[in-house]
Amino acid sequence: MQTIRVSEAGGVTTITLNRPEVMNALSGRMRAEVTAALTAAHGGRGIVLTGAGRAFCSGQDLTDAGGLDVEATLRDEYVPMLMAITDAPVPVIAAVNGTAAGAGANLALACDVVIAAESASFIQAFTRIGLIPDAGGTHTLPRVVGKARAMGAALFADRISARQAADWGMIWEAVPDAEFAGVVAARAAHLASGPTVAFRALKTALKGSFDRDLAAQLALEARLQGICGATEDFREGVAAFLAKRPARFRGQ
Repeated sequence: MQTIRVSEAGGVTTITLNRPEVMNALSGRMRAEVTAALTAAHGGRGIVLTGAGRAFCSGQDLTDAGGLDVEATLRDEYVPMLMAITDAPVPVIAAVNGTAAGAGANLALACDVVIAAESASFIQAFTRIGLIPDAGGTHTLPRVVGKARAMGAALFADRISARQAADWGMIWEAVPDAEFAGVVAARAAHLASGPTVAFRALKTALKGSFDRDLAAQLALEARLQGICGATEDFREGVAAFLAKRPARFRGQ
């Protein structure tokens, strides 16, 4: 039995972590299947990553931890999975339907946009078992919430509600549970109908922007904008603006 479910509609690939009996804890098999599904979805127009049942992902499956070479597992299994998100040429939405703990929280935060149900929560649970945040947490957290909040979240391993995460700027939005599925579907459809070249360039521009100086960032913007400006989607966008109608992007 596969540890994930994969479906496709309207150019959007939805990858559902499917081990609800263990709150979608990440086994070695699940990591391999998620990585393969993410990579296969790079040719579409958008990706949604979510969980089955009451959790998004509870992190590493600790029943797999006996004799686990933590360093090798992170290097050989977690890194390819996270880079399949980071390197995706299309937008990736984390639809956090419930608890996102440990590596599960940082798996969500690796995505381009995080939308959470109000009943969901995020927990940097690592210090509870004598570890530090991994799965990119030490990189992502201080960049999205600042050093003080990142340090507190990691040291105390407190539960952070979806609403608090939104208030902190950790995620894009927290929505009422009853509206969650509809909001995710609408957001995914919006991205799937958008200018794919511009989205790809936008991701390239923002990645690493903290590590480039202004001159380098301006040069990158100019180069990427030149690519976008040569697309049919740009011409369509201008024509739609002037005609006061919605743009009909075809993607390229």
